[in-house]
Amino acid sequence: MKKHTIAVVGATGAVGQTMLKILEERNFPIDTLVPMASSRSAGQTITFRGEQVVIKEAKPEAFVGVDLALF
Repeated sequence: MKKHTIAVVGATGAVGQTMLKILEERNFPIDTLVPMASSRSAGQTITFRGEQVVIKEAKPEAFVGVDLALF
């Protein structure tokens, strides 16, 4: 199965955290996770599948190379 680059916008909020939890529980085929949030949260990290992932600021250039974005 092909793996995808997935962006989750609002990754630090309640809805974003729920989306991340469901993606992890269902073992969604993700090659690269791109968590995004406001500039206040950019640079912080979240844990996904046991790894720390850096949050990017949600701005147009952050979507380059993303296959699917969840808002």
